[in-house]
Amino acid sequence: MTVEDLYGMPEDGKKYELEAGRLISEPLPGYRHGRLMFVVARILDAHAARHGLGEVIVGDSGFVLARTPDTVRGPDVAFVAEQRLALQGDRTKAFEGAPDLAVEVLSPTNTRSDMHAKVGDYLAGGTRSVWVVDPEHRTVTVYDSLLSPRVLAEREVLEGGDVLPGFHVTVREFFEI
Repeated sequence: MTVEDLYGMPEDGKKYELEAGRLISEPLPGYRHGRLMFVVARILDAHAARHGLGEVIVGDSGFVLARTPDTVRGPDVAFVAEQRLALQGDRTKAFEGAPDLAVEVLSPTNTRSDMHAKVGDYLAGGTRSVWVVDPEHRTVTVYDSLLSPRVLAEREVLEGGDVLPGFHVTVREFFEI
């Protein structure tokens, strides 16, 4: 399938992504997942807005990470830097390109291999950093490359680096829901 095929499908209430041209579907996440997405997005958006850095997007919005075959991923939370926003034409469909930051909140149905594939797709597509938020272990795993993830526990500080300059939050704050 292509991006155009994906966005031409009738709405059926399911969440779909494309992985190298193959349609994949996941069950809708639960309440805790949605609340955690909101908290992460709220914290990120407050910083991005205060400093004019760009936009935070939620709700599995599509990002085209590769073409021919097409890969479209929908991170739970994403950040796109201000200078890249002007380059995007049609905002009613998938963003052409990777987010600068992709955040995935683990669900009980996520397998380790599925999440590894998502992180790999984001990084290969040009995402500068991927955060995997684990509500069970109350950790955030930061991937700036696929081979050297950093796992941060509740008491540790998560920083935005060059993706979100000046951003820092104690991991615990994500889980105060």
